Amino acid sequence: MSVATTSGGAASGSPESRRIVLLRHAKADWPEVSDHERPLADRGRKDAPVAGRRLAGTGISFDLALCSSAARTRETWKLAVGELPHRPRTVYEERMYEASLGELIALLNEVSDEVRDIVLIGHNPGMHALADALTGEAEGDLLARMNRSGFPTAAFAVLGFTGSWKAVEHGVGTLVDFWTPHS
Repeated sequence: MSVATTSGGAASGSPESRRIVLLRHAKADWPEVSDHERPLADRGRKDAPVAGRRLAGTGISFDLALCSSAARTRETWKLAVGELPHRPRTVYEERMYEASLGELIALLNEVSDEVRDIVLIGHNPGMHALADALTGEAEGDLLARMNRSGFPTAAFAVLGFTGSWKAVEHGVGTLVDFWTPHS
């Protein structure tokens, strides 16, 4: 499914201020199933709604959620989105599972400029690599904290940037928030 179209309301004219939230799935269990079908562990089922409440506290009203098709990301998003005041359109994206940094940037480049704020629900090392790569500037010690923590399960990073989604590339964003459930 293409991520290029969605409802939303960016006005044409001056460059649009946008936000990207990168949410790593909550703690997964290790039952005898394929990696793609691994469910959340008990701790993950507790942490995901907490992450959702913290996301709600950012005040960001997401226009679009891109979620990996893996069971643990779908379950994380289901538990987190229930805590948000507004449920964004969600696309379950096969290409996010085991995506490289370049593939994640390419997905963002496909997003319609009608989308102002987006949340990606994915996996490490991709979420951490994408947050690190997009960060050109960071508020306070956020980048150092993010890199020290290693981007644990149920953590999220918030990056702001100005311009088109087609212009998303290394160093384009400012890291404005980083949160982990057990810090």
